Amino acid sequence: MLDRNRATASPRGVIAGKRVLITGGTGSLGKVLLRRLLEGTAGHPDKIIIFSRDEGKQHQLRLDLQQIRSATDEIVYQTAKSILEFRIGDIRDLDAVAAALRGADIVFNAAALKQVPTCEYFPFEAVLTNITGPQNIVRTIRNLELPVQTVVGISTDKAVNPVNVMGMTKALQERIFMNANRDIPATRFILARYGNVLASRGSVIPLFHEQIRGGGPVTITDVNMTRFLLSLEDAVTVIITAVEEAQAGETYIPIIPSARIVDVATALIDDRQIKTAVTGTRPGEKVHEVLISEEERHRTIKRGRHYVIEPILPELRRENVAREHLQREYSSADDVMPFEAVRELLVRQSLMVTTAPASHYGELLR
Repeated sequence: MLDRNRATASPRGVIAGKRVLITGGTGSLGKVLLRRLLEGTAGHPDKIIIFSRDEGKQHQLRLDLQQIRSATDEIVYQTAKSILEFRIGDIRDLDAVAAALRGADIVFNAAALKQVPTCEYFPFEAVLTNITGPQNIVRTIRNLELPVQTVVGISTDKAVNPVNVMGMTKALQERIFMNANRDIPATRFILARYGNVLASRGSVIPLFHEQIRGGGPVTITDVNMTRFLLSLEDAVTVIITAVEEAQAGETYIPIIPSARIVDVATALIDDRQIKTAVTGTRPGEKVHEVLISEEERHRTIKRGRHYVIEPILPELRRENVAREHLQREYSSADDVMPFEAVRELLVRQSLMVTTAPASHYGELLR
């Protein structure tokens, strides 16, 4: 997995003194990103604005911040009291987006409809959030001439050769933000793309935990299915590293392990007498995910512990720079971890099944 300390202990303090806006800030990723910013490992921001449409989640986040469990948490809580602001609003609403963006220096766009089956059954809802939302950010910065320095679009492996609505809308988000560098050259629009996030809301591991605690069966859609595996902390590291290093229009991708989903299920079941059941792939589901396509590999270089895809638009690329490009597409079917490595990863991430209810996923102060 990624080295969090190496990536976040930045002497440059890329967030230092900045006003930061997190759209979708009450989601699983948004909360871990918030915690990292409050810790100050990438510099101490002047203001953090959490923008989301769910007042219940915002209220719960306030309560989470007050549950002091260690000296470090006390520092986080005291920092949050002085710099944290909550705003109710929908990324689909241009006026709400405009109000939230005023004064922002760095924007993390984590607002999304991300459940594949939901997007299949309600495709236009996915369009409104995943495409219109990013376009609202671009329109606001351009039309109001706001001095936003950096916008980070959060993307997914499903945006590569997309076969489902969620991936299609995320692919268009990527192109909207990339093209915005031409219209608004004073703002740097960059992207972070990664795969399945371990234990995030709606991911497979919380589902497996629930099924195991219920006595099974544990449902496998396809015995050959593979997925990239990334922790929420490592996902945030990718995003922060992109802010530190990325050129306009570049896409940052972590170099991460992948696993067979059946091995994940088997490791979680452990020695319990619980059966598995093969149910068939869900609407819009792939057997293997790809983080870098065959077409994109010709524009992909390695930079530190990440792959970086250069912009598809030639006018955004840097010229006369020697590069060694990726030799093949980057798929979860390649370099799959053996079973023991999968189990070790789950143990290391404290994701093995316990008797406690699975209500703690994504808590800010774990």
